[in-house]
Order: sequence, then C-alpha cells, then structure tokens
Amino acid sequence: MMRRFWWMTPAIAVALVYSGLPSGQSMAADTVAAGADDRVTVRPADNGAELCNPGMGWVFHYYDNQPKNYGSKLVPSDTLDGWPGLTVIYLRIPWSYIEAEEGRFNWSVLDTPAQRWIAKGKQVAFRITASESWIRWATPRWVQEAGAKGYNFRPGKGVELDGPYWEPDFDDPVFLKKLDRFLSAMAARYDGRPEVAFVDVGSLGVWGEGHTWASTKRPIPPATVKRHFDLHKKHFPKTLLAANDDMGGPQAAGANEVMQYAADQGLTLRDDSILVQPDKNAYFHAAWAQPFWPRVPVILESEHYGGSKDRGCWKDGRLYLKAVEDYHASYASIHWWPHEFLKENRELVRKMNLRLGYRLQLTEASWPKTVRTGGQLAFRTDWRNAGVAPCLPGGYPAVTLKDSQGGIAAVLVDESFDVRSLPVAEAGKAENRSVESRLPLPFQLTTGPYDVFISIGTRTGTPRIALPSDGDDGQRRYRLGTIQVVGHQAGGDG
Repeated sequence: MMRRFWWMTPAIAVALVYSGLPSGQSMAADTVAAGADDRVTVRPADNGAELCNPGMGWVFHYYDNQPKNYGSKLVPSDTLDGWPGLTVIYLRIPWSYIEAEEGRFNWSVLDTPAQRWIAKGKQVAFRITASESWIRWATPRWVQEAGAKGYNFRPGKGVELDGPYWEPDFDDPVFLKKLDRFLSAMAARYDGRPEVAFVDVGSLGVWGEGHTWASTKRPIPPATVKRHFDLHKKHFPKTLLAANDDMGGPQAAGANEVMQYAADQGLTLRDDSILVQPDKNAYFHAAWAQPFWPRVPVILESEHYGGSKDRGCWKDGRLYLKAVEDYHASYASIHWWPHEFLKENRELVRKMNLRLGYRLQLTEASWPKTVRTGGQLAFRTDWRNAGVAPCLPGGYPAVTLKDSQGGIAAVLVDESFDVRSLPVAEAGKAENRSVESRLPLPFQLTTGPYDVFISIGTRTGTPRIALPSDGDDGQRRYRLGTIQVVGHQAGGDG
C-alpha cells in the first residue's frame, strides 16, 4: 500500500510517493505513468564512483599537532588529487604557533596549506590546542607570564614541579581572557567562511581532546567543558563546532551530561579513539553519536595508522568501516602519511567511500516523449540514500534541458522535495522514495529535441551534489535521455 502526500504551490503540484521498495528493486515501468508507450523510462545504475560531496568525506591531517605530521613530506604541488573521497584538510596545531607574541598573529601557518586545497575546491578544518605532550608552550608562554595559573607535568606521571611541559588551569580567568581574545581574532577570519568545514573545541585537555591522562592527570569538571563550548559558540556562531568524545569523561556507555549539552548547543561529535585498542574495544561511544548524526555530520578519527597496526589493533581495518556504520559518520580521518595509507588500504577506502556520509542514488526516472511549449513537464524520479548519514546539506532535484550545442535551454527545479528527507538504512536496505513533479516550462523554450539532465543542488538549479551515475556533463548534471518539445497544436499534453 502506498501513501500519497500532495503539496500545492502556485507553480508546481507535487506528489511524493513512499513506495517502500527494498534496495535494488526498481518500480515497473507501468507504475510510473499511464500510457507507458508515450513515456521514456530509465533506470540508472550506481557506477561505483567514489564521490566528493559537501558535508562528508575523508579528512587529511596535514598538521597533527606536531607540524612534521603528516603533510611535511608533500611538496606544495602535491594536493593528493588521486585520493578518492578527500574533501577536508585538517590543521591541528598549538596556539603558540599562531600567536607567539600577544596580539601578533601568524595566520600564514594556517592559510599557506589551506590555500593549496581550497584552490582545488576542498575545505579546511581547525583544532588549536592549549596543551601538548611534546612542546612546553602549547599555550603561548606570554599567557603564563601574564599571570595564568598552570602546572608542570611529565607525560605518564602527572603534575611534577620540574616537569618539562606546562598545562594551563582551564578555568583560570587570565587564561580564559586571553583565549577569548584569540578566538575572537580567529573567528573574524574564519567564522562562516564557506571553505571552512568545522572547527574543533580544542582549548582544553592534552592534544585538545578534553582529557589529561597523558598530561597533568587533573580532572576537568563538566562545568569547565561547557564553559569552553560556550566560549567557542560565542565566537563561531556560523561554523560547525566539534566536541571530542573524551570531553564526556571515561563513561563507556549510557547518557552523558556533557555530550547532551554539546548536542543541545548544535555542536557535533568527533571520536578520536577508533582502533586505539583492538577488537571489541576498538571504540566505545557509538551510542553517544545517536543524538548528533540526524542533525550534524559526525566525525571519526582513527588512531595513528602505523601505531595501530604495530600494536595489532588495525588488522584489515574492517572495524573502521564498522565504526562508520555504528556512528552514522560523515567524516573519517586519514591519520597517517597519506600515500602510504592509501596504498596499504585501497580496498578499505573504497568500501568506506560507498557508505561514508550520504550516497544519493537515482534508481528510476520517467518523462513524456513529447511536451508542448508553454505547458508543464510531468517528471517522475525514484531516489534513495545508500549512505549511513542523511544528506545534511540538503538539495533539490533539477531537470535541465540542453540543446544540440549543449546550451542550457531550461532549468526546472522541484523545490518541494529536499533530499535531506531521504532515510538511512543498513547496507543494501535503502528505501526508495518517488517524486512526481509537474514543472512549468519557461516561455522562451522553443520547439525541437533536447537532452534531459538531472541534478541535485540549490533552489535556483545550481548543481552541488555528485551522483554515482554516468553521463556527467562536468558540472554534476547527468544525462538521462532526450525529449521532444512541440508546438501547442501537436504532441502530448506533457
């Protein structure tokens, strides 16, 4: 039994049909429209392409706290163009590298690598840390000299009077005042910029992970974590912020006050612990991801690949793919030298690319063979999402008609169906949803044959989302077939 819902707008009447067909099963041609001989029906197959799309993909750790990891071996012209599904470059570095002197900022530390990938259509993400186990002054020394309290520590030992590294008291008012000014300056440059995918809350805990087990071993209360969330929200109201799962404390499961607060404030979850341990302990906090993934893209960071492999945790990496499923993750990290990682894990990367984030499949399209000038185009499409996460950026289907020279003759957008509404499911069980649209033709469309293209993008018809379909025109429009436009006195009624 099908449920049919109708929306009426001044220009478009749309019927959205929930067919409930199992994955892989297309609707028969005679269910698309009466008079199948008068219509064209196509059933595109998923071509297996590994896609780069907004709000999802692989995240390469160019800086991984230590500037030597993992982009240092790349010459400036190497932008990893052959890395399938790479969409974000991650710049994770101590505060002191950017503001070594108060009020004097060296933004080129971030902008130099960022611009290499922005020029290729990629995005960047940041984590600026205040405590590290390899450099004494992750927080700039001048903050301590200004009166901020802190503690010397030795990794693995905790606070020691002569410890080689220094960690601020994350509640200290001087520290918070200086941090507030730094975040204000950073946000003035990067908040809301389309080239920025997300910013981590990295200002507390060693490595910016919200824990101190590898530094001072001093507990960080939930109120402190919330204070740092709020400080970042104050300065980055337009950019997605990420909360590390370790900020929720050591709980392995169940409800968590800090993570719920993060979800309520619109932050997303990132888990940095995938495959630090083997087998059943490969990760712990998939349950915490459940309030996040329907609304914001969840981020996974694996253990450093070499370390995980050396300890026997990585094995064939299949638990990384399983984590993508369990967390409904949109992003996954390249946490190693990128060329080496890809060479040793090519099949795993392929499998993850087929599930990571969203994957919009057009399973069937149908339209009349002929349509009259000045009329409407009755167009039907069947869609499903074969990924683990919703298409959070959203988008609307557009039918584009091109003439024999490839010129755009008509752009017809169905604003009543947002692909964000497509449900997610287990692998192989994605649900088809069908859209019936009546799209008014523009007055300037003349008679003749046209190629029919489909795309997903903005309300104004600009394609944004790549589909795993053949026939790409190079601008994320996909050719489906042809249609004949005839005058008012001939042809079908559209």
